[in-house]
Amino acid sequence: MVTILSTHLSPRLTFLCEKPSLARSKRSVCCSLSEEPKDQSLSRRSLVYVLVTSPCMLLFPALSSSAKTKSKSPYDERRLLEQNKRIQRENNAPDEFPNFVREGFEVKVVASDNYIKADSGLIYRDFDVGQGDCPQDGQQVTFHYIGYNESGRRIDSTYIQGSPAKIRMGTNALVPGFEMGIREMKPGGRRRIIIPPELGPPVGPSTFFSSKQFEVFDVELLSIQNCQRRTIIGFYSDVTCN
Repeated sequence: MVTILSTHLSPRLTFLCEKPSLARSKRSVCCSLSEEPKDQSLSRRSLVYVLVTSPCMLLFPALSSSAKTKSKSPYDERRLLEQNKRIQRENNAPDEFPNFVREGFEVKVVASDNYIKADSGLIYRDFDVGQGDCPQDGQQVTFHYIGYNESGRRIDSTYIQGSPAKIRMGTNALVPGFEMGIREMKPGGRRRIIIPPELGPPVGPSTFFSSKQFEVFDVELLSIQNCQRRTIIGFYSDVTCN
């Protein structure tokens, strides 16, 4: 298989190919670059690399079919893991916070066996299960949460805001992964939810998480209320939950 790459050169550079000798393989080609004399002028030349199996390996090393994929050694993963742990310690991340080994857009989540990965890609861990029924569409959930990024830095918190959040289920008011995680909780339950990018918020200036980033939420479900719509004065209606 022959791979050809092309790039523009200076007008004063010439691409020279040595004619293969009889002692070499018929497929062997040796090529080099030389500078033309100053009195010669060329408007444009293109350099063509012909990558073949030949004794000229030092000049043009062969590219394997997997050259497009950068391999990661175990040493690299350990270094990236320790780097993430160090940053999380500096950000005062909570105990047993998951680690993220990131190289470009490829991310590996490192967590203890206490975490469960759902078929959807959502990862979670229950600290307290709670009691009662799980919330259903149309019901209102009241909960506290703390949001973190991959570095363990706190992004948002209802505890700091001083009041819990209230959202009706099934109204697309929550990040998809967040609603998936809270839908299986019970009142009094505490859960850590790790949301992959595909289940995260839409990309835009209104979101405080970067695209391609995992999000981590510590959630405490306080209560679930039934809701009903009421009509006032014949033409105005609202929803009440209790």
